[in-house]
Amino acid sequence: MSHAAHTTVVAGPWADRPQAPVRRTPERRSATAPADPAQLRNGLAPPQRVTLEALEIFGWRLAFVRRPLFQAPVPVLFDQGGTRHVVIRDDGTLDEQPTLKLRN
Repeated sequence: MSHAAHTTVVAGPWADRPQAPVRRTPERRSATAPADPAQLRNGLAPPQRVTLEALEIFGWRLAFVRRPLFQAPVPVLFDQGGTRHVVIRDDGTLDEQPTLKLRN
């Protein structure tokens, strides 16, 4: 005598199970107010400051300064439209095609 297992699905008035939310990697950066421009300038070399002041006359703005360990700070500026960015090297010269990887 064989005992075949029978399964029965009971339909009920309950709603379907909610889908599990999509897991995302949490944002590492905290939502903070924009940095104080005067504080961003701290630690820049004198040639970098001169170049920065000249570019600000033409509408460029200092967005942020990367400070890699044991290296000179790297100020990053954006144009008025926010479409182009440049880097001021530690000797005050411009790098118009920097190899920085920027996040959106």
